[in-house]
Amino acid sequence: MSELKKNTFAGVKGPVVTIVMDGVGIAPENAANAVYCAHTPTLDRLMKDYPVRSLRAHGTAVGLPSDDDMGNSEVGHNALGSGQVFAQGAKLVSQSIESGKMFSSETWKTLVGGVKEEGTLHFLGLFSDGNVHSHIDHLKAMIVKAKEEGVKKVRVHILLDGRDVGETSALDYVEPFEAFLADLRAPEFDVMIASGGGRMQITMDRYEANWSMVEKGWQTHVLGLGRQFSSAKEAIETYRAETKVIDQDLPAFVIAKDGKPVGTVEDGDSVIFFNFRGDRAIEISKTFDTAEGFDKFDRVRYPKVLYAGMLEYDGDAHIPSRYLVNPPEITNTMGEYLAATGISQAAISETQKYGHVTYFWNGNRSGKFDEELETYVEIPSDVVPFEQRPWMKCAEITDELIAMIRSGKYRSIRCNFPNGDMVGHTGSMEATRISMEALDLQLARILPVIDEVGGVALITADHGNADEMYEMDKKTGAPKCGKDGKFKAKTSHTLNPVPFIIYDNFYTDSYTVKEQKADFGLANVAATAVNLLGYEAPEMWNESVIEIK
Repeated sequence: MSELKKNTFAGVKGPVVTIVMDGVGIAPENAANAVYCAHTPTLDRLMKDYPVRSLRAHGTAVGLPSDDDMGNSEVGHNALGSGQVFAQGAKLVSQSIESGKMFSSETWKTLVGGVKEEGTLHFLGLFSDGNVHSHIDHLKAMIVKAKEEGVKKVRVHILLDGRDVGETSALDYVEPFEAFLADLRAPEFDVMIASGGGRMQITMDRYEANWSMVEKGWQTHVLGLGRQFSSAKEAIETYRAETKVIDQDLPAFVIAKDGKPVGTVEDGDSVIFFNFRGDRAIEISKTFDTAEGFDKFDRVRYPKVLYAGMLEYDGDAHIPSRYLVNPPEITNTMGEYLAATGISQAAISETQKYGHVTYFWNGNRSGKFDEELETYVEIPSDVVPFEQRPWMKCAEITDELIAMIRSGKYRSIRCNFPNGDMVGHTGSMEATRISMEALDLQLARILPVIDEVGGVALITADHGNADEMYEMDKKTGAPKCGKDGKFKAKTSHTLNPVPFIIYDNFYTDSYTVKEQKADFGLANVAATAVNLLGYEAPEMWNESVIEIK
């Protein structure tokens, strides 16, 4: 790795602080926009008085297959941290399936070969076409191929979405899928759904925030413990009537026949976790992949299985040990260049997004490039529903961030405030509005300290969410109403661009801000940051939003 080359600008005196307002996009000013509806005088002033450009944060701008695909925090931080656009999970998996490369891999051959004579091939993952963590078409392609290759028994364990897709859309996936399985089913091919539950209730925890979710998933999918139903449809309809919650929060269920679970995981079976996104796949992968020394919960029974993930979810820790598709090789990241140039840097967030400003920012790489030059700070997140504490840990993050800025130790600092995204996912407009107001209070604390040390802040987001809290009517542009006359909550990310604000009260005579370009995206931020530090951006990066005079 070579060092960055100096440009003609000496660089800012204080640090360049990149603030990621997670989930805060730019959307029409209407009743669905929690950012607009919130009282945010600081953000309003920034948008009015400082240079603002809009950045694309979804689709092809972050390496996803099409511009119909929502961005997410992982690919967003990959782009922010690398200054480049790499083909990402969904695209990689689709290409691997279409080319047949997945099915010629040693991992696929091993897992399928292990259960042809006896045993069960299990598929576990997020059951939707949201294309953020997984895609149901990938699952269907693997089931079809398994039958072609002589597998006799397949069981599917479904994690209900309601977050990256409609909040009560589970049956829109279950019913056609049951028909798909019925067409495949034959005397020599036994296939059915075996268990399931809401993605925010079981299995898909991340950053070790709540291992009890994974334990519930293990009990449900592996041990077959839990409330029994004759079908996934019956479970969903029953729970909806009883609990009134949306899909992501539906309790776990086990499909049973004559009182016996139809799909427990046993010795000799093979298990494929078909999510391609890593954050919510690592813990369940550790649970399956760790034979000795696992201490997160009592697994009760640890079946000897062949386990694989869709991708390698952590390239440094090699989790899981087997995977079907090689992850993108993200190289020449900003963190790597800064370390090679001897520039001190720091990263901070709370648990929910800590991995984003470290692992994902560094190109899906665990650890630091330089132990002496880098400092990472994680503020432990509360383990409570986010709508109950919509301010999350933004004040505590700010406390630490201010100390970092004033310390004079760091030339480059990156920070993520998760509020807009994590609270936005709850579907609660009131809580999300409060989350934005809490964030605005922290911006008001940070900016004077930036000025105090002669620094610059780059304020942006990784994707939209809080900006569109209700389902929108594409024809009218107005929020949709349900049968009860109330707006229909939206819990997924948006396709909206995000703001990029350059907060600088000292150095504006040294550069010009380029006119808005249609292709400005998250990958343009890294070059802007290193320009302000006094360096040229590497050739492979997307262009800077500023031009040094």
